[in-house]
Amino acid sequence: MQNEWDIIARGFDKTRQRPWKECLDFVEDRNGNAIDIACGNGRHLIPLDRNVKAIGIDMSPEMVKIARENVRGVNRKNISFAVGNAVYLPFKPGTFDFALFMAGLHNIRSRSNRIRALKEVGRVLKNDGEALISVWSKWQDRWRKHFLKDLLMPWKKSGDIHVPWERDGKKVMRFYHLYGMMELKADVRKAGLKIVNAWSVKKASRKHADNHFIIVRK
Repeated sequence: MQNEWDIIARGFDKTRQRPWKECLDFVEDRNGNAIDIACGNGRHLIPLDRNVKAIGIDMSPEMVKIARENVRGVNRKNISFAVGNAVYLPFKPGTFDFALFMAGLHNIRSRSNRIRALKEVGRVLKNDGEALISVWSKWQDRWRKHFLKDLLMPWKKSGDIHVPWERDGKKVMRFYHLYGMMELKADVRKAGLKIVNAWSVKKASRKHADNHFIIVRK
């Protein structure tokens, strides 16, 4: 079966052109080796300092193809890409000075795999290396009522949901695990990472935060 992210890659690229401010703030003045896990179309790699040697990795070959095109379009020769799974990163321990894991952790099925992916972040970071991670919030405006109902059904895997993508005549259901902040912190700690800072923001929601951000250190 074709990866759902391959199917929507071109449409996704059109809607994700600008890097988030949180990412720009995190990478400012950083140097060394960097990795962007679940890099998508590469938008968060392009702003990196040209002295940074960076690699983006994504499980969707089509996303990686588009990311390469976008980077080539701005002549960024310090950035390369690979197809790979965040749960099994193909890099040696202590390879990277810092990492990005933007809006990708929440697409991994099962808590055990999400924690494994977080452990992989720690494994490939150098000692005292830091990573910026973002996930969708469970309590955002769009899904708040849905997950409040789940509180009455504790046997359900609360947080798991399929989110439709409808664009350019395509309708694809994408798996997401939406997080509460306490749960995100618990998973980070379970993976052996230290929390430097954590906060929530509103990107599209009006009342309740729809994205959680957390900076972690190995």
